[in-house]
Amino acid sequence: MKKKTPYEFLLDGHEYIELNQLLKVVGLVNSGGEANAFISNGEVRVNDTIETRKRNKIKTGFKVEFDGQILLVK
Repeated sequence: MKKKTPYEFLLDGHEYIELNQLLKVVGLVNSGGEANAFISNGEVRVNDTIETRKRNKIKTGFKVEFDGQILLVK
């Protein structure tokens, strides 16, 4: 089994980014609406827990998993 390589996302001085915006900004989805649908369907994990809050505030140290990708927020 191939190990997933995590990608780092830098908040660049911001306190947080909303989950649906993060998925859009990094290019894992094409639109905010698409991100909202995946989140509502329970297809996104934050810190190893299924997350259904579209605007969950993702902060430094969080891990987001979606569609076989891992994002580490720095």
